[in-house]
Amino acid sequence: MKKVLISTAIASAVTLCAFPSHAADDVTLRMSWWGGNGRHQVTLKALEEFHKQHPNITVKAEYTGWDGHLSRLTTQIAGGTEPDVMQTNWNWLPIFSKKGDGFYDLNQVKDVIDLSQFDPKELQTTTIDGRLNGIPISVTARVFYYNNETWSKAGVEYPKTWDELMAAGKAFEAKLGKQYYPVVLEHQDTLALLNSYMVQKYNIPAVDEKTKKFTYSKEQWVEFFGMYKKLVDSHVMPDTKYYASFGKSNMYEMKPWIAGEWGGTYMWNSTITKYSDNLKPPAKLELGAYPMLPGAKDAGLFFKPAQMLSIGKSTKNPKQAAELINFLLNSKEGVATLGLERGVPLSKQAVAQLTQDGVIKDEDPAVAGLKLAQSLPTTLSVSPYFDDPQIVSQFGTAIQYIDYGQKSVEETAAEFQRQAERILKRAMR
Repeated sequence: MKKVLISTAIASAVTLCAFPSHAADDVTLRMSWWGGNGRHQVTLKALEEFHKQHPNITVKAEYTGWDGHLSRLTTQIAGGTEPDVMQTNWNWLPIFSKKGDGFYDLNQVKDVIDLSQFDPKELQTTTIDGRLNGIPISVTARVFYYNNETWSKAGVEYPKTWDELMAAGKAFEAKLGKQYYPVVLEHQDTLALLNSYMVQKYNIPAVDEKTKKFTYSKEQWVEFFGMYKKLVDSHVMPDTKYYASFGKSNMYEMKPWIAGEWGGTYMWNSTITKYSDNLKPPAKLELGAYPMLPGAKDAGLFFKPAQMLSIGKSTKNPKQAAELINFLLNSKEGVATLGLERGVPLSKQAVAQLTQDGVIKDEDPAVAGLKLAQSLPTTLSVSPYFDDPQIVSQFGTAIQYIDYGQKSVEETAAEFQRQAERILKRAMR
């Protein structure tokens, strides 16, 4: 299939049916999502299947890559021009719907969407002040995946502890060369990994929503960024300067990833397929153990809904929008078409169908990653404010200070603490 290159620009509102609308009850919906070409293709196909069953409903697809999607949606929501159905992120709820009224309340269309297919506990994660802001498509967590061919060449076993992860870096460098690394992480993944380490060590969440403050002391922030410097200095992963030299394309499309020079990643189980699909055969990604500190009571996982499907509060056709969501998540045709593209579904009906069809297999990296995450101790929940896009962006800037030699670890930690506290204060007021 010819590769479709889609960057931050929105795909030109592709009309998914060529049939004219004449009937009085004909409706046109808009649906937006982000993702890679694989997600685009299966979603477009699912929308075609939806139109076959609902010939009076025309769906216009608006899809992009990840970069720029949030800023576009922010502009649309602010102007009341958001799509009828949107793929949304859990950490956007504090941005768009702090009081629960930023999206259409899906409880109002529960006669259309079969909510019984979803665990009430999962629906609660996307409910604010009693209003259901989105249907979680799947749940996801970041875990470690390794390129089996690269690790075999390095002669190193997959690490089970933080010390073993550190040791793997120097082993890769010595055996394979400086351009080889055990893992590669983008800045948002690095932030989550460092948080995991800190939670394991101190058994406290990064953000206390009751006090509306970060819980880390000045010394702990220094340790936080010191751990990053240690990972880089130990050759566990490339620094941002080296990573940036390969351009701004997706990491899984970069030559070092495809060739196996970057030997693994710390990534959402729900999106790992697009990383494994781009490896040079016969290499494949295998799930690794999750490193734990001795005596840790919590793995520090960022466990959250992978994505949600929400209805815009400005929609004029909530019933038809709800029919579309129910089709994608619960119908035989919708489930079969989407498969595991957005992770292992939460819908009970979807799980049963995909299991029976042999799509959900224990050895599948996405499935195995989810089961590993679910087996780990996770008593502390991560606040969505910790994943606020501005805080994530500030962290990306902070580690660049270290990598480009502009600030020391101590200076970086102090600067990040000041800026992050300001961002948090504004976001939670």
